[in-house]
Amino acid sequence: MENNQKIEETLDFLPKFDENGLIPCITTSVKTGKPLMFAYMNAQSLQKSIETGEAYYWSRSRNQLWHKGASSGLTQKIIEMRTDCDQDCLWISVETGTPDHVQGREASCHTGRESCFYRKINIGQDPKTVKMQRIDDEIIFDPECVYGS
Repeated sequence: MENNQKIEETLDFLPKFDENGLIPCITTSVKTGKPLMFAYMNAQSLQKSIETGEAYYWSRSRNQLWHKGASSGLTQKIIEMRTDCDQDCLWISVETGTPDHVQGREASCHTGRESCFYRKINIGQDPKTVKMQRIDDEIIFDPECVYGS
């Protein structure tokens, strides 16, 4: 069996991290199926996520382990974790924590929105002057109250 085929057919979890030791992770809501966010994991955050059942990521901007929801209360309980065929990307389906400041609603974006994917790129435009459209744009919580300035 060729190496690629071996990776594609094995039941062994063999994540392929990039040259920076990171693997992309797409996070969706188990409740709605909507994409909530995109982040990276490193070996440590992936291990903690698997061990605890809560999402941990690697913050590239802070260069540190990031437990999603540690400061906001918007934790992510992992319901399902998948990898793609060549094991270089992860997809997790999560149930988000719902602290009082979101009044029982789902929110994952640091801007106070449900999802980080709140703008749509309109296809068929001149690529040099692309304009986006806001969708799912409701602010659910005030980021300054949750995270400070």
